[in-house]
Amino acid sequence: MKLFEPGNIGRLTLKNRIVMAAMGVGALQEPDGRLSQRGIRYYTTRAEGGVGMITTCLTRVSRQLEQPKNLPWCLLCYADGTPYIGWLSELTNALHDYGCRLSLQLTAGHGRVASPKFRSGGMNIPAVQAIGPSSVPCFWTPGEMTRELTLEEIEQLVQDFRFAAQIAGSAGVDAIELHGHEGYLFDQFSTALWNKRLDRYGGSIEARMQFALQVIEGIKKAAGSDFPVIYQFAITHYLEGGREIEESLKMAKILEEAGVDALHVDAGCYETWYWPHPPTYQPPGCMINMAEAVKKVVKIPVITVGKLGYPELAEKVLLEDKADFIALGRPLLADPNWPNKVKEGKYDDIRHCVGDHVCFERVLGRKYVSCTVNPACGMEEELALKPAERHKSVLVVGGGPAGMEAARIATLRGHKVTLWEKENRLGGNLIPASVPDFKQDYRNFLHYLSRQIEKLGVKIEFGKEATLQLIEEENPDVVFIATGGKPIIPQIPGIGLDKVVTAASLLLGKKGVGDKVVVIGGGLLGGEVALYLAQKSKTVTIVEILQEILSEVFLANRMHLEKLLGEAGVRVLTESNVLKITEEGVIVHDKYGNKEVIRADTVVIACGYEPDTALLESVVSGTPEVYGIGDSVECGKLVGAVWKAYRTARLV
Repeated sequence: MKLFEPGNIGRLTLKNRIVMAAMGVGALQEPDGRLSQRGIRYYTTRAEGGVGMITTCLTRVSRQLEQPKNLPWCLLCYADGTPYIGWLSELTNALHDYGCRLSLQLTAGHGRVASPKFRSGGMNIPAVQAIGPSSVPCFWTPGEMTRELTLEEIEQLVQDFRFAAQIAGSAGVDAIELHGHEGYLFDQFSTALWNKRLDRYGGSIEARMQFALQVIEGIKKAAGSDFPVIYQFAITHYLEGGREIEESLKMAKILEEAGVDALHVDAGCYETWYWPHPPTYQPPGCMINMAEAVKKVVKIPVITVGKLGYPELAEKVLLEDKADFIALGRPLLADPNWPNKVKEGKYDDIRHCVGDHVCFERVLGRKYVSCTVNPACGMEEELALKPAERHKSVLVVGGGPAGMEAARIATLRGHKVTLWEKENRLGGNLIPASVPDFKQDYRNFLHYLSRQIEKLGVKIEFGKEATLQLIEEENPDVVFIATGGKPIIPQIPGIGLDKVVTAASLLLGKKGVGDKVVVIGGGLLGGEVALYLAQKSKTVTIVEILQEILSEVFLANRMHLEKLLGEAGVRVLTESNVLKITEEGVIVHDKYGNKEVIRADTVVIACGYEPDTALLESVVSGTPEVYGIGDSVECGKLVGAVWKAYRTARLV
């Protein structure tokens, strides 16, 4: 496979064409900004998994212009860098042990996208004013304007990059990647929408690139003229007034002429976060065409990124010469052994990312980076599986994601596991949840779990509905109750009419759907069902009692799903109640007291789930070890089911 052929970036040779993209590590850094031992282990695990080069998370070069505290996704690399050579050197050596290269990602700062809470030195200290090439509105607080950087401050930043490059060279770092995308400070300088300067740093694209070019020149002087420099940038922001493709291609040529050794091609900004952080709903390889466009105008290597954790697709991109390297971010959180598994042809064993952004949500919440489908991510040593001291008979009741994960982990630890599933297939509520075309990542995860427990030899009994008596007859040492949740059915007059169907039943095709549909519930379930139906040319209305829909969904995913719903013509009514369901449709009452009859052939109940606790409550008193997991205990996101199952099963 071309994925595993060596590739060059300047003087640097990588053992394969797979690069780990930069992502925040959150609490895996120390309070002073150094990478913790757990953080080093986190990266080393990915190196051991076979990746050719790892790019660190954002590393700031200065603490003078933006507050140094409370920036959990940023490591620190200052001009007085002695304390930071230590962790960089240790990380470099650890990765080199596995033939993996290290690229240090450096940033000039956040500028207009810095959150006020991260610009504050403490709870009671006012946030400092955000900086920028010129005075433009801040992203998080549009009423606040950035402060224009002075010429002296720009020069100091350039000097800080030189110091950082010296530190990197001393620590044995293999390359530097400049974070020039997503609307951060480099990107602000190079984009006319955010750079309105009238001096030599503003105006034409050549002038707006001067800051970046000075930084590149400084790095080359400090670390050596042949020291590899990679520049990451968006070819389009997908934002009115933002940089467009034609100008970005000119920018690519400018960077090549300046001595940049590779270009990492991305897209989007904070206003269009679903591009730089593509969620579930983005198609695989959503940015390949952008890398291909850049590759046509430059001779230096091009790195592409964006939902490329599908081996056949990643290989095709290289074979068709659309890019030279494949960057993977979240796929390597979900499965750090992705490269080795692909190389060995073990595609069924790849644990796929589901695109829910729990990883990013945790980092923003000042927790360590981790993953919905890989609970050991970020705690590789602490949550490593160990053989059980005593092998036990384990019964898992329920074959949803929690049940399958518990069965998988218990078997790996050496227990004898039997799984009962009352239906004729595995998956539970993950089956209907993965029906829409845009949920293929969830289908991949469902396939992974079911395939793994089959390969491990778990005894699976279909059509077996558990009772207390049957469990007592089985007499296991350990019982996991993973019977899942049941749909919440609101008490609305007319709820029993034939036109009313639950979201799960609809997705499973148990009832036909008319042309006009009302979805009751605007959470994630309701939003996805509405999009699924709208894409089938149905006329859809969402009715939600809260002020907004998708309130529990991470920002990038919510932004994208809302955009898709709008494009599909879905009508959304918030702060509205369904008073009654009739043969004609539904009667809705809004916050202003207005009533409306919405015509509907089908009414979908998408109000979420509640735990099915009956079996758990009956079993608790009768068996020595009984554990409730998944929606049988608490209904919520997939992460709760998988994590509870993993963390419990690893201790039985």
